[in-house]
Amino acid sequence: MLTSILLTATPRTLDWSPTVAFVMIACNILAIAFAKYTMKNPSAPPEMPSSNMFGGFGLPAVLGATSFGHVLGAGVILGLSNMGVL
Repeated sequence: MLTSILLTATPRTLDWSPTVAFVMIACNILAIAFAKYTMKNPSAPPEMPSSNMFGGFGLPAVLGATSFGHVLGAGVILGLSNMGVL
């Protein structure tokens, strides 16, 4: 009984498309811009191999910003999917 109720409560998932990829990329860019202006020490060691390509971020800042971007992107994609926009 409980299993059948839980199976009906799953959210509608979306297949990958270029629109979904664009939303995820936009969310990651937004998260990196947010991190650039709010992180206290974005160039903490260890450094990235080519730090100019990463805006002077160190490895912890890149991992933190892109992780936040993926969480933000997943939420935006699920929200837009449930609203019927995607």
